[in-house]
This record gives sequence, structure tokens and C-alpha cells, in this order.
Amino acid sequence: MTRPLPDRYLTPADLADLMGVPIETVYEWRRKRIGPRGFRVGKHLRFDPEDVSLWVQSLMEGAA
Repeated sequence: MTRPLPDRYLTPADLADLMGVPIETVYEWRRKRIGPRGFRVGKHLRFDPEDVSLWVQSLMEGAA
């Protein structure tokens, strides 16, 4: 990631924008359990920026 992550929890739309993918892809990652860890705040899905960063790092390690 070249852009710094925000200092707040990310929405699915935020994550889709950061990764340059459609929002449906974020929900598919969650269904398949292959994306970053997410959690619910009531009915709202959120992602911790630190977890997103670790997930991206793991993808980069696996691509070597």
C-alpha cells in the first residue's frame, strides 16, 4: 500500500477504495474468509487498519 491507512476503523467501502476493488469483492473475501479480519459494531462491518496492513503484508510474502 502506498497510501497511509486512516487512524479510524475502516468501512467495507473504505477497504474497497483502498484496495481498488469493487465493494462486492470485500464481501466475497469475508464470505470466503480470505480477506482481512473484520468485526461488527451492531449491524455495521468494520476493519482495523492494523489488521488490513498485516493482511496485505501476508499477501506480499506469499507472492514472492
